[in-house]
Amino acid sequence: MKAFALARASAAPDQLAGRVLCHDVRDAAGKLVARKGDRLDAAGAAAVLSAPVEELHLLEIEPGDLHEEPAGARLSAAAAGDGVEVKGYVGGQWSLAAKTRGLLRVSTAPLAQVNALPGISIFTLWDQQPVEPGESVAKAKVTPLAIPESLVAEAERASTGGLVRVAPFRPTVIGAVTREALEPRQRARFEAALQAKVDWFGSRLLPVRYSRPDAHEMAMHLEALLAEGAELLIVAGASALDPLDPVFLGIELAGGHMERHGVPAHPGSLLFAAGLRGRAVLGMPTCGMFSQATTFDLALPRLLAGEAVGNPELAALGHGGLLSQDSAYRFPPYRAAAARGEMPE
Repeated sequence: MKAFALARASAAPDQLAGRVLCHDVRDAAGKLVARKGDRLDAAGAAAVLSAPVEELHLLEIEPGDLHEEPAGARLSAAAAGDGVEVKGYVGGQWSLAAKTRGLLRVSTAPLAQVNALPGISIFTLWDQQPVEPGESVAKAKVTPLAIPESLVAEAERASTGGLVRVAPFRPTVIGAVTREALEPRQRARFEAALQAKVDWFGSRLLPVRYSRPDAHEMAMHLEALLAEGAELLIVAGASALDPLDPVFLGIELAGGHMERHGVPAHPGSLLFAAGLRGRAVLGMPTCGMFSQATTFDLALPRLLAGEAVGNPELAALGHGGLLSQDSAYRFPPYRAAAARGEMPE
C-alpha cells in the first residue's frame, strides 16, 4: 500500500476514485461528507473535492493488500470457534458473540501469537467467564486502513479451530447434602440460593438431604443421591479444618477420594473437590451457603461445562484469587438486572 497527499484545489476526481481516505472530511457546515477508511467512488470523490479542506491524505491499495473491512471480516471469522458467531461490523470492529449460555474458553497462546502480527488486534473477555447468548465475547479489527493479505492468511492459520469458543452448560442432575443442624430459616435460604443457581445452568436439583454428624449416615445420603441419578454431588456444612469431620469420613466410606482440600482464593478458600464412583463431589465452603459469590461459583460453571475440576485446576485459582466486587464479571449472572454472582438475601 502507498500513502500520498494531494492538494484539494488542484486534485482531479480520478485521482481520488478507488483510493482510501485517511481522515474525515467535513463540509462548510461541519457535516461529515466522508469518513476515514472510506474507499472513494466517483460520488465520494466529488463530495470530498467540494469540501473546504486544503490537503487530502489518501491510501492506494496495491495488489496483495486488503482493505480493513474485508480483512477484519476474515479475522473475525477465523477467531470464532464453536458456540460463537460473528455479529457485525461497527466503528472499524467486528463483534463476536456467544450463541448459547456457557463457559467462554479463550485459546490464549494462539491469541497472543495472532496479536503479535503487525496491524492485527483481537481482544476478548477473560477465559472461563460465564456468558449469556448474544453477549459480546470478542472483537476483531485491523488497525491500519489496509494490510498485506499475507498477514491475514498467517493469522487465519494460527487461529485454526477458533480463538474463542463457548462450551454450553450441560443439563445435569445435581444432588446436595448438608448438616441436619441448620435451622428452618437457614435451610430455606440455602435451598433457595442453590436452586436459583442450578436453575440458571439449566440443571435439575434433587431434594436436598440433611445428615446428622455421622459418617455412616453421610455415606448413606451420598449413595442414595447416586441411586436417584445424581451426576454431580454438592456437599455443604463440613467443619473444613477437621480431617475427622463426618463429611470427609462419609465420602471415604462411600468409596470416594479427595482431590484437593482448600484453594488459593478468597472468599471460599475452604472449598474442596472429591471424586465418588465417577462423579464429581464439590464441597461448598460455609461462606458460600448463603453469600453471593465465592470460589464455589468459579468451580461449578466449569463442572457443568464438562470440564475437570481437580487439583491442577483449583491450584490455578491462585492467579486472580483475591476476589472482590471488581471480580464480579467472573461469576454467573444468576439474577437479571443484578450484579454477577448476586443472590437475594
